[in-house]
Amino acid sequence: MPTELPSWPRPHFTPGGGDALVFLAVFGEFDLSRPLSRSKYRTSGMPDWLENARYERAAQPDVFAGYQAGKLWEVMARDTPVTAAEAGAAPQCVALRAEVADPPTLDYFRDVVGVVAWLLDAGGVAVYDPQMLWLWAADEWRDEVFAPGEPLPDRHTTIMVSEEPGGTSWYHTRGMRKYGRPDLSVRGVGAARADGVTLMIERFVELQALGGVVPDGEEVRMQALPPGGVCRHRGSHADPDFNNVHVEVDWPPGALV
Repeated sequence: MPTELPSWPRPHFTPGGGDALVFLAVFGEFDLSRPLSRSKYRTSGMPDWLENARYERAAQPDVFAGYQAGKLWEVMARDTPVTAAEAGAAPQCVALRAEVADPPTLDYFRDVVGVVAWLLDAGGVAVYDPQMLWLWAADEWRDEVFAPGEPLPDRHTTIMVSEEPGGTSWYHTRGMRKYGRPDLSVRGVGAARADGVTLMIERFVELQALGGVVPDGEEVRMQALPPGGVCRHRGSHADPDFNNVHVEVDWPPGALV
């Protein structure tokens, strides 16, 4: 009998929160005959719900150009030049995609993390997560994602800070769709409130990734932030800022300056 894999629970799970979408692209030169060990990679295998497609740069250059061109790739090449160069030279790509209906646990994500670790051991050099706009080096994925053996949602989402007219900033996340939950958005944030807003977003990310749902109209109550913040569900999966629906946390104008 195979050893039972440790579950990744969602202790705050509320049904109806949303369907999860996972999409990752692994670049490298692969030996896919390598065994996918259940115990070593903490995965139930290559499950039926996990779509995987293998591409060759020489035969399908348009697929690689879709990942490795434009302003976003220029930013990655600037921020992670060695990893971007390795990915840019890789002759193959394996794209993983999964939609999981309203998942009550994160076992599906545990399986994906293990499959990616297997692909890296089979010749992968980099992992691209277009949902959180991140390029992982192989060792970073092994050490920061796979080795801990737990969900760690803060490592699969990113908090972006964009300048606004008047000196304030827009704080917004990417990556929550992989948990079937909305991203977060807070506008009009001044420097004095930056830490409090960041802490609030981190709490919402963890709550939602572990299954919680933020109700529309929920009021924010935090000592580090002024009263008056209200959560509003907005957007659609077609929104290019998030590729997801989002929760806009609204305060009265000037309240966060």
